[in-house]
Amino acid sequence: MTPRLPLFPLGTVLFPGLVLPLHVFEDRYRELVRHLMALPEGQNREFGVVAIRHGWEVQTPGDGPGTRATVSLHEVGCTAELRQVTEHPDGRFDIVTVGRRRFRISNVDDGAAPYLTAEVEWLPEPAGGADLADALAPRVLATFRRYLTLMRTDDGEVGEQLPEDPTVLSHLVAATAALTLADRQRLLAAPDTASRLRAELRLLSREAALLRRIRAVPVPLSELSSPPSPN
Repeated sequence: MTPRLPLFPLGTVLFPGLVLPLHVFEDRYRELVRHLMALPEGQNREFGVVAIRHGWEVQTPGDGPGTRATVSLHEVGCTAELRQVTEHPDGRFDIVTVGRRRFRISNVDDGAAPYLTAEVEWLPEPAGGADLADALAPRVLATFRRYLTLMRTDDGEVGEQLPEDPTVLSHLVAATAALTLADRQRLLAAPDTASRLRAELRLLSREAALLRRIRAVPVPLSELSSPPSPN
């Protein structure tokens, strides 16, 4: 049987293991949260987070209850597992979710529920050659540490504990580096851990080079956006 997921389109990319807090205010997604909360104990309370390619998925006040905004979604997403729910008196929810597993959308159904649902294919996370992933991980870790040091506004060293597991590291780097949505989406859709790590080496080197160039500018960055004074 083909698995089916409720979808929550967002302007962001979720990765397995990463925390995603959400403020839920639209009626249809309030219903989704209530549906998940009503599931039997022990059943997975998860929905699919998928990045928006084009369009805007939020309904406007003038839209009718059966109206959907036109939206184009990326093909690969990640499930979000509901971990914590706070309900407000007016029916809004603040929820905390954690990314769980990747999927590819096979078919979207926009009429079965107030929110989008989709038939999906689960995507495994092969190492792409365990030896290659293990060899790439220390290089990505070292490059990421240098990148984080350049991102800091002070001169201190990066003291945060970073994961050494290749897959966990690949997801953390993809989610926390200052990358475009398109870059993040390509990393989420990478066929295996080694491919993702290899791509991250290129991206981190690119971003570090840009940061070094910015730091080499001999005037405050705030002055670059101001027109020169005539005096």
